[in-house]
Amino acid sequence: MNGRVSRVAIALLCVSAACTETRTGSAASGQPWTAASTVQPSDLVRELAAGADKPMVVYIGPAFLFRQGHIPGASLHGPASTAQGLSELKTWAGSLPRSTNLVIYCGCCPIADCPNLRPGFEALRAMGFERLRVLMLPDNFATDWVGKGYPLEK
Repeated sequence: MNGRVSRVAIALLCVSAACTETRTGSAASGQPWTAASTVQPSDLVRELAAGADKPMVVYIGPAFLFRQGHIPGASLHGPASTAQGLSELKTWAGSLPRSTNLVIYCGCCPIADCPNLRPGFEALRAMGFERLRVLMLPDNFATDWVGKGYPLEK
């Protein structure tokens, strides 16, 4: 009986882990990043307020949305869904040390549908960036950042 219970418990743990990984992002969910390569808005706010090892925040979406408001200190390099935007992102990133703490975000639409995050993330990862993360904005920037009262720069 103990052996059977153990096998059932192990099976349930494996299913639970697979479901968690799918919800947080993985190749199975169609996203190239995993939970380890993501950051939640509240955590990013704390990191930006910390003195040491602040991440470099990069907006990779449409310029008109960036001009309406963005994360303080963020730079615009994109949109990564276009050849020109992706080329600009790669050119900008080309001179950075591969150990740079980078956080990319868009927020133009729900993260599952974003045309900019996947190509931007894949390009930077292919360039060898070791500390690359995606800001998790499930709905959009207005809802998941501005609506929560996080800092905004215009």
